[in-house]
Amino acid sequence: MTEQAAPLAFHFADDGETPNNPVLPLLVYRGAFACNATDPAVPFEQAFARHGWGRAWRNGIYDFLHFHTRTHEVLGIARGHARVQFGGAGGRELDVEAGDVVVLPAGTGHRRVSASADLLVVGAYPDNSGFDQKRPGEIDHASAVAAIVAVLMPGGDPVYGRDGPLIRMWSRPESR
Repeated sequence: MTEQAAPLAFHFADDGETPNNPVLPLLVYRGAFACNATDPAVPFEQAFARHGWGRAWRNGIYDFLHFHTRTHEVLGIARGHARVQFGGAGGRELDVEAGDVVVLPAGTGHRRVSASADLLVVGAYPDNSGFDQKRPGEIDHASAVAAIVAVLMPGGDPVYGRDGPLIRMWSRPESR
């Protein structure tokens, strides 16, 4: 893990199809991990689990637009690179590469636009959350929005733990 640095933050408005998150920004940590290990996924898995994001998986990023209404999600780019659209059809495309970490608050639409053949992603969800995966039109929009705002805050930043930037940047006035 590299020295702690403030992540980039992006807010996405509800576009009527993809709810996104009305309060919490998507966070992008550039170069959070050095990816030169024999198994580059291991440092991500270990850090995520240590910080309360233990429900991990290894794969890529789906090429169809989807979002989660019952959980936040972290995506660690262990190998390769990708262009990912965040925020739904009217969102923003970002390039991510090995070492980067993206934390998506519940409701944030995302899909892979393109990727290198060697892309390996470690994804995880906070231990204190549920899980679902929805596409626009698969859930009543008002129900999706209500579920998103009810998702609990994670116990720690998936990269840096209880003192990480996510805790400060996602702090809600009602939770102080």
